[in-house]
Amino acid sequence: MKIDFYLPPLPISEATDFAVKAESLGYDAFFTTDTQHEPFLPLVSAATATERIQLGTAIAVAFARSPMTVAYAGWDLAALSEGRFLLGLGSQVKGHITRRFSMPWSSPGPRMREYIAAMRAIWDTWQNGSPLGFKGDFYEFTLMTPFFDPGPIKHPEIPVYVAGVNEYMSRLAGETCQGFHAHPFHTIKYLDEVVLAAMAQGAADAGRTLDDVEVVSTVFVITGNDEEEMSTSRSAVRQQVAFYASTPAYSVVLDTHGWDFGRELTAMSKRGQWAEMAEVITDEVLDEVAVTAPIDVLASKVRERYGDRAQRIGLYSPVPLQLDDDGWAELIASFQA
Repeated sequence: MKIDFYLPPLPISEATDFAVKAESLGYDAFFTTDTQHEPFLPLVSAATATERIQLGTAIAVAFARSPMTVAYAGWDLAALSEGRFLLGLGSQVKGHITRRFSMPWSSPGPRMREYIAAMRAIWDTWQNGSPLGFKGDFYEFTLMTPFFDPGPIKHPEIPVYVAGVNEYMSRLAGETCQGFHAHPFHTIKYLDEVVLAAMAQGAADAGRTLDDVEVVSTVFVITGNDEEEMSTSRSAVRQQVAFYASTPAYSVVLDTHGWDFGRELTAMSKRGQWAEMAEVITDEVLDEVAVTAPIDVLASKVRERYGDRAQRIGLYSPVPLQLDDDGWAELIASFQA
């Protein structure tokens, strides 16, 4: 099992130091998110400051950008990192696309399928000199003159990972992608019955298997060095789980279990009852979503729960773990053992 570092929201000037630190501690990948900063920018300096660690977006919002724009960014980062770049894309939800980015929204699943195909057509033009003539339902690319063509690179096969919650994106990942970013708000039952089942169907349709696709996710962990730290961690995770469960876009996780508290949490969030929302999340629900274990046995408990369902994980802990560098290195190595 690979273990990855996810850059938290902080000044972009600190990103390179975090990438160097992540590599020195033994992390397998360094991921940026599309929240408060442009996710591709930190990876430029990280690529030149590191040698081994993979670098990726987890995720970049696809529909806020043209496939051509992302094709350029991915091409340059693949070249700069000497093939260590992993392109993670997500659709976001309609409100953000139309109101935050002022971009069009329609049929997110089919649009994402076409988006990926368009990028690959552009990359093929740059690498092999083939004429650019992509025409789809959502995108059309038919112009690429030598002045705008960056030309071939050493590592043109850029892995594309797609994020999703519902069956369509899971199936798309199995059919055409190298990886799938599962949302941290998940359970094993949901992964088995929704995500992996759809991925397997998509893979079979394309003559592939699940071995061709990595499942990537951050995992909620309730952990600590003693009972006090564990209790603090449990309260913080319960609050975060309540927030995710209040979001209608993630209702498929609740539906898989027959949990009926989603609408209650949504209503509470609209009333600003953020603190009270945690009380709705029972211990039973919390234990389905999060892995609970002291730090010294955390890796074995995560591996025990996920088995071969996920090939790479990140640790989602709202409370910072109290570990020095040696402790972090030992923890990271325990996942990779």
